[in-house]
Amino acid sequence: MPAFAAPDGTRLAYHVFGDEGPPVVCLPGGPLQASAYLGELGGLSARRRLVLLDFRGTGDSALPKDPATFRCDRLVDDVEALRAHLGLETMDLLGHSAGTNPAVLYAARHPRRVDRLALITPSAVAVGLGVAPQVRRDTARSREAEPWFPTAFAALQAITTGRATAADWEAISPFLYGRWDDTARAHHAAGAAQRNQEAAAVFGAEGAFDPAATRAALAGLAAPVLLLAGEVDLNSPAPMVAEFAGLFAKAESVVQPGAGHFPWLDDPERFVATVGAFLE
Repeated sequence: MPAFAAPDGTRLAYHVFGDEGPPVVCLPGGPLQASAYLGELGGLSARRRLVLLDFRGTGDSALPKDPATFRCDRLVDDVEALRAHLGLETMDLLGHSAGTNPAVLYAARHPRRVDRLALITPSAVAVGLGVAPQVRRDTARSREAEPWFPTAFAALQAITTGRATAADWEAISPFLYGRWDDTARAHHAAGAAQRNQEAAAVFGAEGAFDPAATRAALAGLAAPVLLLAGEVDLNSPAPMVAEFAGLFAKAESVVQPGAGHFPWLDDPERFVATVGAFLE
């Protein structure tokens, strides 16, 4: 398993798929979930060499001595150490979900190191954007013909009105996928075991984000940016993703029809065509 040393000495692992073209460094979400759930991003590895980082304390990477280093802004140093380890002057960077937060913080801190930035069903915590509960509910209603909808929507109502239980969070899982089929169920079940809950609790701790400073830095980013939303994704609804795109000088916002939070599972061919074309 390829690995390298973080600035504090923590051993960090990464996984490589494909051998076509220069590498694309991929940052998983969770937050702080092992990169295994990304797979080969629906076959994107056939077009570009993918380097999937296991953040500290996840997957095949070691636990750090200092748990405070799980904080999102501290993870940026690990991404920069990976770039140096790979011998890259500049790199294409892809982040998914919560992994888009360290990706944009990296771009803000090291703008000249980023050639292209792809943000897939992004979280926008790092730039201070939120999602109104009504937007999530309106997006959810597009699934009302699904057999699981009544239970899932009732759970969503409880969550958006501050009455959520652990069971409610589990009940809305079908909304994260364009198709709640056996593949989606298996993917969801595996994800729970891949996440470091202790690390996730530190990820957004006080001091992790400075939205105003990050937005100012991103406004001057010269690199092209792709923001991809899933049409039925409650986590990163298309209106928020379009607003996020407006923070960059050169950004394109794309909505993948019928896709949820993991668009490479819902329509791999379309996902690879969109992201592959952008990276090339």
